[in-house]
Amino acid sequence: MQALGPWLPDDPALPPVALAVSGGGDSLCLAWLARHWRKNLLAFVVDHGLRAESAQEARLTVQRLADMGVPARLLTLTTLTKGPGVAERARQARYAVLAQACREAGCLDLLLGHQADDQAETLQMRHQAGSGPEGLAGMAWMSALPDVRVVRPLLDVSRQALRNTLRGAGLAWVDDPSNQDMQAGRVRVRHSLREQDEREALWRAGLQAGAARMRRDDSRTMSFARQGTFRPEGWVCLGPVLPEPEDLSVLIRCVGGQIYPPAPAAVRRLQAAGQEATLAGVQLVRWRSGWVLVREAAAMDAYGPAYAGARWDGRFELFLPSSVSRESLQVGPAGFGLDRTVRGGWPARFCATLPALWRHGQRVGIPHLGWWAEEALQGAGFLFQPPVPATGGGVYGWPEARGAWFAAHHI
Repeated sequence: MQALGPWLPDDPALPPVALAVSGGGDSLCLAWLARHWRKNLLAFVVDHGLRAESAQEARLTVQRLADMGVPARLLTLTTLTKGPGVAERARQARYAVLAQACREAGCLDLLLGHQADDQAETLQMRHQAGSGPEGLAGMAWMSALPDVRVVRPLLDVSRQALRNTLRGAGLAWVDDPSNQDMQAGRVRVRHSLREQDEREALWRAGLQAGAARMRRDDSRTMSFARQGTFRPEGWVCLGPVLPEPEDLSVLIRCVGGQIYPPAPAAVRRLQAAGQEATLAGVQLVRWRSGWVLVREAAAMDAYGPAYAGARWDGRFELFLPSSVSRESLQVGPAGFGLDRTVRGGWPARFCATLPALWRHGQRVGIPHLGWWAEEALQGAGFLFQPPVPATGGGVYGWPEARGAWFAAHHI
């Protein structure tokens, strides 16, 4: 854990380290191990509500955590429904509610229970999907998200080792029947990877790909610093020559406010064509003597309530003076119809994608343009903060120096 730091001191006067605990063997063992590492912890148990038994299982998990001395809060999802893409929708909803809970509790770090077999399965799924080098690095040991740093300390420990650890401690866990549903892609991959040697080979390949990804990240950072300009408006000016497809992909992810990059083949076609186009909610625009990546207006979020800390379109965080009246105040796209003098020389289609403050259906402030219809709003502002940085957003391949997949398959 020390190598995965830095960590705040284990002091009850400081924010706790958060844990996401489903009640399954992996996350419950994570909690048990973390309790032996430090005292100042806070677990979050998410009830997804997709099964009739989930509420009871979540309450049972909260009690089990309390019994081992880990305080826990129950988070209930009410909007999920069964149907196509439920696994991905549930994952996104779970991350969103966990990030919000960490923000409210002041937690800077969130521990997740993904383990070595999960990593091997993820890599196999990405191989099958034809993922590029970025995807084949697997899950990161550490990821810097806007609200919290996500840490996966168990990525070199097998599923069997974790369950054996719980058995040795006399602890029970919840087995989710969806983990046996052969309609789910991950479950099918799990059943196909029967041989431990095959899993370990995948895991080791992920370490190598992860180390290579971090070297590319370092190189990419220098390249972006020399050739690109990241604008606070959420635009990226690329210069006269388009970046290579891999670099262009992460920039599109950044401007679009997405967690995952677009399909590699689509990015390659976009880069090779060298024409204005739209991909993954981002416009590639020719402007003056170079290229610019701008959010696609039609893909942006609609209007939402305006309050300090509000996130809009997954990319902007609102700073709002406490003296401002929030009555009927909303965040939404600036839209078209702005006078040329207001736009400060920027094209109308760029400015249409800016976050703006609205009241009673009227624009009352566009902080990035320094335009205000209400004087009291002049202290307001938006920080461009996409969910994943363009570079340096994760630590991959970290245990390479430690030597190996833990041979704790039967311990």
